[in-house]
Amino acid sequence: MDTQIGIESAHFYVKKVGDLHYRGLLVCSGHTAVHEVAAMMARERVSCVFIGDSEYEIKGFVTDLTLRDRVLAKNLNPSIAVKEVMDSGIFYIDKNALLYEALLQMFQSKIRYLLVKEEGHFVGWISRTKILTEQYQGPFIFIQSLKQALDVEELKQKWRLVPLMLHQLAEKGIRASIINQIVTAVTDTISQRVIEIQMAEVGPAPARFVFIVLGSEGRGEQTLKTDQDNAIIYEDKANEKREHVRTYFLDFADRVSTALDEIGIEFCKGDFMAKNPKWTHSLSHWKRNYENWIQESTPETMMKYATFFDCRAIYGDFSLLDELKLYMDQQLQNPTEKFFMNLGVNALQYEPPLTFFKRNIKTFKIDGEAHFNIKKAMTPIVDLTRAFALKHRIFETNTGKRMEALRQLGVFSEKETKELIHAYYYLMALRLEKQALQIIEKGQKPVNYVAVNQLTKVQVVTLLEIFKVIKDFQLKIKLEFTKNIF
Repeated sequence: MDTQIGIESAHFYVKKVGDLHYRGLLVCSGHTAVHEVAAMMARERVSCVFIGDSEYEIKGFVTDLTLRDRVLAKNLNPSIAVKEVMDSGIFYIDKNALLYEALLQMFQSKIRYLLVKEEGHFVGWISRTKILTEQYQGPFIFIQSLKQALDVEELKQKWRLVPLMLHQLAEKGIRASIINQIVTAVTDTISQRVIEIQMAEVGPAPARFVFIVLGSEGRGEQTLKTDQDNAIIYEDKANEKREHVRTYFLDFADRVSTALDEIGIEFCKGDFMAKNPKWTHSLSHWKRNYENWIQESTPETMMKYATFFDCRAIYGDFSLLDELKLYMDQQLQNPTEKFFMNLGVNALQYEPPLTFFKRNIKTFKIDGEAHFNIKKAMTPIVDLTRAFALKHRIFETNTGKRMEALRQLGVFSEKETKELIHAYYYLMALRLEKQALQIIEKGQKPVNYVAVNQLTKVQVVTLLEIFKVIKDFQLKIKLEFTKNIF
């Protein structure tokens, strides 16, 4: 099934140019050498530079295509003045004009860029691609638009569009596993763009580093009720540079986390964030962390190990995480005797919400209405699959893919795998649907509580069978890890 769903909004036809986040002008003199202009474009990450004496006297422009067709293709000296190869046709539109008018002007004039004018002078520019991504908001075009976002405010506005996009995908029958991947890709892209924006402000990093995500984002299982779970690993440096490197990354991490929180991806209540000094460290320090957690094997260290086992790199030098995972793999070959036992105990702390005779869903009251916590209902599947993945040194982070890897090893049977995958993604689909509707219809923050009276009879029966499957799965881990069936 095609997952690129068109979400065309009538709002596009009433939006003005000024409503779009347009770029500020990058202007250089016509006497500037072509190679200097190219370096400026690369540094500022733009595809168009305007040529003139000031923002008020623009005489032309060059684009990436100009440099390709008029300089490289003709083998011209890159030191020639840019005025020799610039386009001299200047097209502009007023800030108060409608967006669709700008798009029509671009198509009619066969141009890719328009200057934006306000009160008689130029204030910025917009591209045809930028307008098209505003008009067509399919998920993959939407993700591309995130990559082009200019600032945190624009990312914040776009994050507000995600619930509607998610709901429309669900209505089209797109599988929960695919929606998870799309939401995760959206969150990853926002985080990557925030990192780029903050790095442009604080300057380049003084050491190689990798920004990693943990928890549900690390597993690629994002929902709309999400918070930040992230960390930073940076390369080891000589003693005299350590303090400088650490100071840089702690400040950088604080800026990134604060920006993400402003966008709507909230601070982690458990403080598992790079802005917490505990979770921004050198590679050697991270290796000691994992070694100590295995050696101690207490319920607390098992929780930390589980959280940081679900880690995935999204920005920077991925080889740093690869090296850490190689070290983890070596440690897991000879763990302490109590490691897997405590891991199993830790994974059994949540039980499916079944009444004693397994005939009804166990609920609690919110404003007099019966609810159950769907996240906690799903947690045993995540935790128990992770426990088996650790035991068999499977470093795949996604729960569904872990199940499939365990099936291939013969740890899970074909039937067990199908039942668990069906159970997990049925719960995930229900969770995503309820969260999206809560935001769209009620204007509330998403939660993980589901009101039982809002479920159909078929849904209730299905949930009861799923919870029984989870119960049986828990018996499997009790036998495997704790040697106890009670």
